[in-house]
Amino acid sequence: IQTKFRDEIRPRFGLMRAREFVMKDAYSFDLDEAGLDASYEAMRLAYHKICERIGFHYRAVEADSGAIGGSGSQEFMVLADTGEDTIIYCDQCEYAANQERAAARLEQFEQDTEERPMEAVLGEGLIGVEPLAEFLGIPVWKTTKTLLFEANDQLVGVMVRGDCDVNEIKVSNFLGGADLKLVAPERIKEMTGAVAGYAGPIGLPDNVRLIADVDVNNRVNFECGANKTDYHNINVNFGRDLPLPEFGDFKLAQAGYQCPHCEGTLKAQRGIEVGHIFKLGTKYSEALKCVVPDGQGKQPPAVMGCYGIGVSRMAAACVEQNHDDRGMIWPIHVAPYHVHLLCLTPKDEAVVAQCEQLYQTLQDAGVEVLFDDRKARPGEKFSDADLMGMPIRLAISKRTLEQNCIEVKLRKEADNQMLSQDQTLQLIKDLMA
Repeated sequence: IQTKFRDEIRPRFGLMRAREFVMKDAYSFDLDEAGLDASYEAMRLAYHKICERIGFHYRAVEADSGAIGGSGSQEFMVLADTGEDTIIYCDQCEYAANQERAAARLEQFEQDTEERPMEAVLGEGLIGVEPLAEFLGIPVWKTTKTLLFEANDQLVGVMVRGDCDVNEIKVSNFLGGADLKLVAPERIKEMTGAVAGYAGPIGLPDNVRLIADVDVNNRVNFECGANKTDYHNINVNFGRDLPLPEFGDFKLAQAGYQCPHCEGTLKAQRGIEVGHIFKLGTKYSEALKCVVPDGQGKQPPAVMGCYGIGVSRMAAACVEQNHDDRGMIWPIHVAPYHVHLLCLTPKDEAVVAQCEQLYQTLQDAGVEVLFDDRKARPGEKFSDADLMGMPIRLAISKRTLEQNCIEVKLRKEADNQMLSQDQTLQLIKDLMA
């Protein structure tokens, strides 16, 4: 666990994305894939225990490994409307994934039985798929989006159904991790002869590699851009009008699509990534010549795993899930202090003595206590206690002393309790268990 620094171009979301942050990193080194699987599973279960002990509402989701690489990874996402990432999950099974990686099935429709002659139709100013489909008298799923990308040293055209969007992460992974950049409108005009928005797969330059989402296939008489401003080709068919492209999963999974594993419907939530675990394999051990004698005269590269938790992010995520209009509500297992002790009448020596005695008793019992003995009004102390959000607030005043009790309030609850000291200590013990 250490403090790290990152040259964040645009720090935002408070502690979520700052230039300075605290991170827990761990690595595993095993002799084979079976060993990696065991290490990965042990760490996965440990991360679940951490999230559950904190009290997070969270999901562990399939994730893209990105530049780190490897054969698989999972992210631990704390659910919050302010999260940076979108989580796609099934409403019937356990499937869940970061939207960058999520797979989905689309509803399939009955196709025409005969191919019609392809023709170019004038549809002036029609770029959006819904007005275009209405103008042509066809369903939106028969329209086609064709996006042109610069991918390192090659040009790539990507086709998806009109009711879908392109997932650039999937395209990049398919192309071996290439950096993608949309082709500039001026260059599209040079390549196709049409302004941006009317590009299509027919007649693209020979140096453009054409790939298509799997659901673009098996359509009869579909629409696509005509590579001519204001014109759209209709009744297009693979094989007859253009050769089959390379097919793959290139669509962005969205709420309402079908689950890839069952008959359920996909839903979407925002999430905050607080942990990420990777199966690295031998990518780095081979590069660094990290080998392990196997006892049989060979020295295979170590099979590695990588495991990280954003400690600062976890603190921020706690606040996102646990707050109200008065301030923070810390879960007891991660709170800076378990108890906030308020001395409401600091001029009364008997009250002060009772507070100090209780403070010492709590300390001796292993309870971390924030003791507010300031000479301030009770209302100010109550407001500050709510703002700081320690899970248990204890207040002692002349009135509670006369009643031989302690005013106890749990930050997450609305009402106070008047308890004896023994009852108070037992309550704290139970909450900390």
